[in-house]
Amino acid sequence: MATKTRPGPWTAADVPGQEGRTVVVTGANTGIGVEAAAVLAQRGAVTILACRDTSKAERAAARLAPAGANVSVVRLDLASLESVRAAAAQIRAGHPRLDLLINNAGVMMPPRGTTADGFELQFGTNHLGHFALTGLLLEAMLAVPGSRVVTVSSHGHRAGRINFADLQSERRYGRMTAYAQSKLANLMFTYELERRLRAAGAPTIAVAAHPGSTGTELVRHLPGLLQTAYAATGQLGKQSASMGALPTLRAATDPAARGGEYYGPGGWAQLQGYPVRVSSTGRSHDAGIQQRLWAESERLTGVTFPV
Repeated sequence: MATKTRPGPWTAADVPGQEGRTVVVTGANTGIGVEAAAVLAQRGAVTILACRDTSKAERAAARLAPAGANVSVVRLDLASLESVRAAAAQIRAGHPRLDLLINNAGVMMPPRGTTADGFELQFGTNHLGHFALTGLLLEAMLAVPGSRVVTVSSHGHRAGRINFADLQSERRYGRMTAYAQSKLANLMFTYELERRLRAAGAPTIAVAAHPGSTGTELVRHLPGLLQTAYAATGQLGKQSASMGALPTLRAATDPAARGGEYYGPGGWAQLQGYPVRVSSTGRSHDAGIQQRLWAESERLTGVTFPV
């Protein structure tokens, strides 16, 4: 893949050709997921849309297919470890070599619920589901030069803490608290995965991204007052899903990106703008908490990694 030579901000035009690459994008039936998948498919990647709603995913795939894109759909419900295992097995059976996994799907601030395995819905879907999927697919990536795992976090991670005393929010549930914890977990997972990949001498890298304030269906679970507040205060920074997908695409394809980096919008407060390398909280870099979270995630999911 060639390094960017075009002047100006990094845009979708800077995504190198993806011919010969096989990519998996979770939650690619809507929002930034489908936007990222569309660009990758248009650049020539064999693109797998891993989605819970396969009807929406099939419609998304059909929109890409007329351009000659190689796009397929796999059913993946991140709120069910059984579904995660089935999806991973299906992907591995059809594609023993993977170049890119984008952990994009997620839920944001729903009423308290649980996954099929009894985990708090946001932590179980946003973190544990992706943790398990990555562990089950990673072996197909470890021998592939230039392979990447990209996990989508959120600027909301800044409010997050990993509460090991009440990881599943059983004693007390706050929508934003649980969301922020899950998004912090996404970052800590990325950093610990990168450390393990480097220790193993693997060619795969782990990178993170966040979309800023982007107008997608993710906010559909917000209660009425929060919906109103989001609509009122979010207008300053709210950008299109295609713009919101750019940090993910840069993390996934920029030849200059390095493992352990984090990409987000470069505008005011990281709410909008073209993607640049950004920083995360000091808490997200706590190696002790990263390792403890990893061990707990292995215990809860029953998935161990080949690194």
